[in-house]
Amino acid sequence: MSVRKRDPESRLRSRVLVLVDESNVGSSVRTAGRGLDWLKLREFLAGPNTGRELIEMVVYAGLPPAIPTWQEERDKKNKFMHWLRSNGFMVVTKDGAPAEEGHYKANVDVMMAIDALELSVEMRPDVVILVTGDADFAYLAIKLRRRGIRVEVASVAQNLGNTLRSAANDVIDLAPLFRTFEMMNTREAGAARVGGKAARSLARAPDERVTKVPDSPAPTSPRPPQQQRRRRPRFRPV
Repeated sequence: MSVRKRDPESRLRSRVLVLVDESNVGSSVRTAGRGLDWLKLREFLAGPNTGRELIEMVVYAGLPPAIPTWQEERDKKNKFMHWLRSNGFMVVTKDGAPAEEGHYKANVDVMMAIDALELSVEMRPDVVILVTGDADFAYLAIKLRRRGIRVEVASVAQNLGNTLRSAANDVIDLAPLFRTFEMMNTREAGAARVGGKAARSLARAPDERVTKVPDSPAPTSPRPPQQQRRRRPRFRPV
Protein backbone atom coordinates (compact mmCIF):
# COMPACT_ATOMS: atom_id res chain seq x y z
CA MET A 1 0.00 0.00 0.00
CA SER A 2 1.46 3.32 -1.06
CA VAL A 3 1.21 6.37 1.15
CA ARG A 4 0.89 9.72 -0.55
CA LYS A 5 3.29 12.28 0.83
CA ARG A 6 1.82 15.60 1.73
CA ASP A 7 3.30 18.65 0.09
CA PRO A 8 5.40 20.36 2.81
CA GLU A 9 4.50 23.77 1.41
CA SER A 10 0.80 23.09 1.98
CA ARG A 11 1.45 22.96 5.71
CA LEU A 12 2.65 26.54 5.56
CA ARG A 13 -0.38 27.80 3.65
CA SER A 14 -3.39 29.03 5.65
CA ARG A 15 -6.60 27.12 4.96
CA VAL A 16 -9.26 29.64 3.97
CA LEU A 17 -13.06 29.44 4.02
CA VAL A 18 -14.81 32.26 2.12
CA LEU A 19 -18.47 33.08 2.78
CA VAL A 20 -20.15 35.53 0.40
CA ASP A 21 -23.30 37.58 0.94
CA GLU A 22 -24.24 37.77 -2.76
CA SER A 23 -26.75 40.56 -2.36
CA ASN A 24 -24.40 42.79 -0.38
CA VAL A 25 -21.34 42.44 -2.59
CA GLY A 26 -23.49 42.67 -5.74
CA SER A 27 -24.97 45.94 -4.57
CA SER A 28 -21.53 47.37 -3.74
CA VAL A 29 -20.03 46.59 -7.13
CA ARG A 30 -23.06 47.98 -8.99
CA THR A 31 -22.72 51.18 -6.99
CA ALA A 32 -19.25 51.46 -8.48
CA GLY A 33 -20.80 51.09 -11.94
CA ARG A 34 -19.08 47.76 -12.58
CA GLY A 35 -20.10 44.19 -13.29
CA LEU A 36 -19.10 41.53 -10.77
CA ASP A 37 -16.45 39.09 -12.02
CA TRP A 38 -16.76 36.11 -9.68
CA LEU A 39 -13.65 34.36 -10.94
CA LYS A 40 -11.49 37.41 -10.32
CA LEU A 41 -13.03 37.84 -6.87
CA ARG A 42 -12.13 34.27 -5.90
CA GLU A 43 -8.63 34.65 -7.30
CA PHE A 44 -8.15 37.91 -5.40
CA LEU A 45 -9.27 36.51 -2.05
CA ALA A 46 -7.73 33.05 -2.02
CA GLY A 47 -5.96 32.35 -5.31
CA PRO A 48 -2.52 30.74 -5.62
CA ASN A 49 -0.81 34.12 -5.56
CA THR A 50 -2.17 34.82 -2.07
CA GLY A 51 -0.17 31.96 -0.58
CA ARG A 52 -3.35 30.45 0.86
CA GLU A 53 -5.27 27.23 0.33
CA LEU A 54 -8.96 27.70 -0.48
CA ILE A 55 -11.20 25.12 1.19
CA GLU A 56 -14.53 26.39 -0.13
CA MET A 57 -16.11 29.60 -1.36
CA VAL A 58 -19.77 29.54 -0.37
CA VAL A 59 -22.22 31.99 -1.97
CA TYR A 60 -25.49 32.79 -0.18
CA ALA A 61 -28.22 34.17 -2.45
CA GLY A 62 -31.92 34.90 -2.27
CA LEU A 63 -34.25 33.73 -5.04
CA PRO A 64 -37.42 35.43 -6.26
CA PRO A 65 -40.61 33.82 -4.87
CA ALA A 66 -41.78 30.58 -6.49
CA ILE A 67 -44.95 32.16 -7.86
CA PRO A 68 -46.00 32.89 -11.46
CA THR A 69 -45.42 36.64 -11.08
CA TRP A 70 -41.73 36.09 -10.39
CA GLN A 71 -41.13 32.98 -12.51
CA GLU A 72 -39.18 34.69 -15.29
CA GLU A 73 -36.82 36.45 -12.88
CA ARG A 74 -36.52 33.26 -10.82
CA ASP A 75 -35.45 31.29 -13.90
CA LYS A 76 -32.77 33.87 -14.69
CA LYS A 77 -31.43 33.78 -11.14
CA ASN A 78 -31.37 29.98 -11.13
CA LYS A 79 -29.30 30.02 -14.34
CA PHE A 80 -26.85 32.31 -12.58
CA MET A 81 -26.72 29.92 -9.60
CA HIS A 82 -26.06 27.03 -12.00
CA TRP A 83 -23.15 28.97 -13.50
CA LEU A 84 -21.64 29.48 -10.06
CA ARG A 85 -21.95 25.80 -9.17
CA SER A 86 -20.45 24.69 -12.48
CA ASN A 87 -17.43 26.91 -11.78
CA GLY A 88 -16.63 25.43 -8.40
CA PHE A 89 -18.58 27.67 -6.05
CA MET A 90 -20.75 26.17 -3.32
CA VAL A 91 -24.17 27.82 -3.51
CA VAL A 92 -26.82 28.12 -0.80
CA THR A 93 -30.14 29.69 -1.79
CA LYS A 94 -33.27 30.81 0.00
CA ASP A 95 -36.69 31.34 -1.56
CA GLY A 96 -37.88 34.90 -1.23
CA ALA A 97 -41.26 35.94 0.06
CA PRO A 98 -43.50 38.58 -1.53
CA ALA A 99 -43.29 41.91 0.25
CA GLU A 100 -44.93 45.15 -0.76
CA GLU A 101 -46.16 45.48 -4.31
CA GLY A 102 -43.38 44.82 -6.82
CA HIS A 103 -40.85 43.64 -4.21
CA TYR A 104 -39.64 40.47 -2.50
CA LYS A 105 -37.42 39.75 0.48
CA ALA A 106 -34.93 36.92 0.91
CA ASN A 107 -32.66 37.49 3.88
CA VAL A 108 -29.83 34.95 4.08
CA ASP A 109 -28.00 36.39 7.10
CA VAL A 110 -29.12 33.72 9.57
CA MET A 111 -28.25 30.87 7.19
CA MET A 112 -24.81 32.32 6.56
CA ALA A 113 -24.10 32.84 10.28
CA ILE A 114 -25.15 29.29 11.26
CA ASP A 115 -23.14 27.76 8.43
CA ALA A 116 -20.08 29.80 9.38
CA LEU A 117 -20.05 28.29 12.87
CA GLU A 118 -20.79 24.73 11.69
CA LEU A 119 -18.30 24.76 8.82
CA SER A 120 -15.59 26.20 11.04
CA VAL A 121 -15.95 23.08 13.20
CA GLU A 122 -16.20 20.61 10.30
CA MET A 123 -13.59 22.10 7.93
CA ARG A 124 -11.23 23.63 10.54
CA PRO A 125 -10.12 26.67 8.53
CA ASP A 126 -7.30 28.92 9.69
CA VAL A 127 -9.02 31.96 8.17
CA VAL A 128 -12.65 32.82 7.47
CA ILE A 129 -13.29 35.65 5.02
CA LEU A 130 -16.73 37.26 5.26
CA VAL A 131 -17.52 39.02 1.99
CA THR A 132 -20.07 41.52 3.24
CA GLY A 133 -20.34 44.96 4.73
CA ASP A 134 -23.40 44.16 6.83
CA ALA A 135 -22.83 45.15 10.46
CA ASP A 136 -25.09 42.31 11.61
CA PHE A 137 -22.16 39.94 11.07
CA ALA A 138 -20.03 41.64 13.73
CA TYR A 139 -21.02 39.20 16.47
CA LEU A 140 -20.34 36.26 14.15
CA ALA A 141 -16.82 37.57 13.62
CA ILE A 142 -16.28 37.70 17.37
CA LYS A 143 -17.63 34.15 17.86
CA LEU A 144 -15.26 32.80 15.19
CA ARG A 145 -12.30 34.60 16.73
CA ARG A 146 -13.12 32.98 20.06
CA ARG A 147 -12.53 29.64 18.34
CA GLY A 148 -9.03 30.73 17.38
CA ILE A 149 -9.97 31.51 13.77
CA ARG A 150 -8.66 34.59 12.02
CA VAL A 151 -11.55 36.61 10.59
CA GLU A 152 -11.21 39.00 7.66
CA VAL A 153 -13.97 41.13 6.19
CA ALA A 154 -13.90 41.83 2.45
CA SER A 155 -15.87 44.90 1.46
CA VAL A 156 -15.46 48.45 0.22
CA ALA A 157 -13.53 49.89 3.15
CA GLN A 158 -14.95 53.37 2.65
CA ASN A 159 -18.50 52.10 3.23
CA LEU A 160 -17.67 49.69 6.06
CA GLY A 161 -18.99 50.61 9.50
CA ASN A 162 -16.82 50.65 12.60
CA THR A 163 -18.82 47.86 14.27
CA LEU A 164 -17.88 45.18 11.76
CA ARG A 165 -14.44 46.67 11.13
CA SER A 166 -13.47 46.45 14.80
CA ALA A 167 -14.91 42.92 15.17
CA ALA A 168 -12.62 41.45 12.49
CA ASN A 169 -8.88 40.85 12.56
CA ASP A 170 -8.41 42.65 9.27
CA VAL A 171 -10.30 44.34 6.42
CA ILE A 172 -9.76 43.55 2.75
CA ASP A 173 -10.64 46.59 0.66
CA LEU A 174 -12.43 45.47 -2.51
CA ALA A 175 -12.50 48.94 -4.09
CA PRO A 176 -9.21 48.50 -6.05
CA LEU A 177 -10.44 45.13 -7.33
CA PHE A 178 -13.80 46.56 -8.40
CA ARG A 179 -12.01 49.16 -10.51
CA THR A 180 -10.53 46.35 -12.61
CA PHE A 181 -13.97 44.94 -13.45
CA GLU A 182 -15.73 45.78 -16.68
CA MET A 183 -17.83 48.93 -16.76
CA MET A 184 -21.59 48.63 -17.15
CA ASN A 185 -23.69 50.95 -19.25
CA THR A 186 -27.11 52.16 -18.16
CA ARG A 187 -28.97 49.31 -19.84
CA GLU A 188 -26.75 46.77 -18.13
CA ALA A 189 -27.55 48.01 -14.64
CA GLY A 190 -28.68 45.04 -12.61
CA ALA A 191 -26.73 42.51 -14.71
CA ALA A 192 -23.36 41.27 -13.46
CA ARG A 193 -20.55 40.25 -15.77
CA VAL A 194 -19.76 36.67 -14.81
CA GLY A 195 -16.69 35.23 -16.48
CA GLY A 196 -17.49 37.14 -19.66
CA LYS A 197 -21.18 36.15 -19.59
CA ALA A 198 -24.00 38.33 -18.36
CA ALA A 199 -26.10 37.02 -15.49
CA ARG A 200 -28.94 38.82 -13.75
CA SER A 201 -28.19 39.88 -10.19
CA LEU A 202 -31.57 40.51 -8.67
CA ALA A 203 -31.02 41.65 -5.10
CA ARG A 204 -30.78 45.43 -5.18
CA ALA A 205 -30.68 46.61 -1.53
CA PRO A 206 -27.66 45.62 0.62
CA ASP A 207 -29.55 45.16 3.88
CA GLU A 208 -33.13 44.24 3.08
CA ARG A 209 -32.37 42.10 0.00
CA VAL A 210 -35.24 43.76 -1.83
CA THR A 211 -35.74 43.49 -5.58
CA LYS A 212 -38.05 45.83 -7.44
CA VAL A 213 -39.70 45.21 -10.76
CA PRO A 214 -40.24 48.07 -13.23
CA ASP A 215 -43.12 50.31 -12.29
CA SER A 216 -46.03 50.78 -14.63
CA PRO A 217 -45.75 53.89 -16.84
CA ALA A 218 -47.11 57.08 -15.35
CA PRO A 219 -50.19 58.64 -16.95
CA THR A 220 -49.32 61.11 -19.72
CA SER A 221 -51.97 63.66 -18.79
CA PRO A 222 -50.48 66.35 -16.50
CA ARG A 223 -53.88 67.53 -15.34
CA PRO A 224 -54.81 66.58 -11.77
CA PRO A 225 -57.91 64.45 -11.30
CA GLN A 226 -61.05 66.52 -11.16
CA GLN A 227 -62.86 66.74 -7.88
CA GLN A 228 -66.29 65.32 -7.74
CA ARG A 229 -68.98 67.99 -7.92
CA ARG A 230 -71.55 68.05 -5.24
CA ARG A 231 -75.07 67.64 -6.46
CA ARG A 232 -77.38 70.40 -5.38
CA PRO A 233 -80.65 69.24 -3.90
CA ARG A 234 -83.61 69.80 -6.13
CA PHE A 235 -86.69 71.49 -4.67
CA ARG A 236 -90.07 70.96 -6.14
CA PRO A 237 -92.55 73.85 -6.04
CA VAL A 238 -95.46 73.30 -3.66
